[in-house]
Order: sequence, then C-alpha cells, then structure tokens
Amino acid sequence: MKKGKFLTDVYKKIENKSLNVKDAIDFFVESKREKFDETIEISMNLGIDPRHADQMVRGVVSLPNGNGKNMKVAVFAKDQKAVDAKEAGADVVGAEDLAEDMQKGNLDYDRIIATPDLMGIVGRIGKVLGPKGLMPNPKLGTVTADVRVAVEAAKSGQVQYRAEKSGIVQAGVGKVSFGSDKLVENVNTFIDAIQKSRPSGAKGTFIKKISISSTMGAGININI
Repeated sequence: MKKGKFLTDVYKKIENKSLNVKDAIDFFVESKREKFDETIEISMNLGIDPRHADQMVRGVVSLPNGNGKNMKVAVFAKDQKAVDAKEAGADVVGAEDLAEDMQKGNLDYDRIIATPDLMGIVGRIGKVLGPKGLMPNPKLGTVTADVRVAVEAAKSGQVQYRAEKSGIVQAGVGKVSFGSDKLVENVNTFIDAIQKSRPSGAKGTFIKKISISSTMGAGININI
C-alpha cells in the first residue's frame, strides 16, 4: 500500500504537465515496480481521418533496442522457404493445414508472414485474419519471398503501426528494465517513423498529441 500511495503522490505532481521524452522516461524508470517489468507504451493523436485512403498511416519500424516482447510468428510457406522460416525462428510453419487451424480460431500469433505463392490460401481466411490485424501485407513486409529476413525482423522487435478510426497510433516500445537511454532511443525512433509516414492528404498539424504510459501507470503528455 505504501508503494501505491507513493506512486499516487508522484503522479499528482506531474498531473496536467507536459514533459520532454527523456524526463517522462526517467520518471517511469525511477518509479518502476520491483516485481513487474512494465511495458512502456506510446500513443500519438494524429490530425488525420483514416477513413480516407490518402490519410491512412500504416507501416513498420525496427526499434534499435527491440520491444521486449516475445513475438509469436506463424509463416505460410512450403519447401525450402518453410525450412528458412523454421531456421529463422518461426513458431509455426505450414500451408493448407495452418489455414485450417486458424479457421478454427487458433490465432494466438503476433505476426503472420506468407510467401506470395501461398496468398491464395491465406486469402480464404482473410475474414478471420483481417479483424485481428494479422492479414499479411506486402507493404508491411509480411508478404515476401524472403521469409528468413521477415521472421528475423519480427523476432528482433520490429513494430507494426496503424492509425485507428480516431486517428490514434499506439505501440509498445520496450520494457522499463531497458533503462532510460534505450527507451528514449526507441521512443524517438518511433516518433520519427510516424513523422516520416505523414500521408499526402494530411492537412494542418499532423502530430497533435503524444503521451507515454507504463502498463500500470498513468499517461504523461509529451511536450511536442
């Protein structure tokens, strides 16, 4: 209870204040929990309307220090490509059998990758994968002949992002145990990636608000 009261008092001190990225990260690292390695998450409110194709923000970014998450990856591939995927660390590799398994609702994966020649099979379960955000997409590097590189990228902490209907992009950018320097580097890399992905249809202020939070903590507004 003392720990809870301590955190509550500290959060009161930063309420309604905007901090720079380093000060915000320092706060989370200094007030970390002893028995739980919290995830640091970033949320960016963008001046876009994703319902319009020319205002969609979507892509991938490789965080320099990974995201601290053990990514579970499934790959649709055959023959040598299947071997490459397994050697790269894919958790599950298959074709028709994998599609049937996913059709039954077994979708406990963080990333699904497919070779171009098997997209016909994947397409059959698009209605299952789409709502989960798992449908392979060539623009995100998840439809590729080089499955080895795609799997290694996913396992190393590559983060996919996509603006929600409200224009918000969110992502986990690391664990508190990373320490301030690595987390600051990850956060800045993510923000830079979003800035560079500004769509042609975006007008006015692109990044309206940025906040950083921890799994069990309140959010801190970042001074843009």
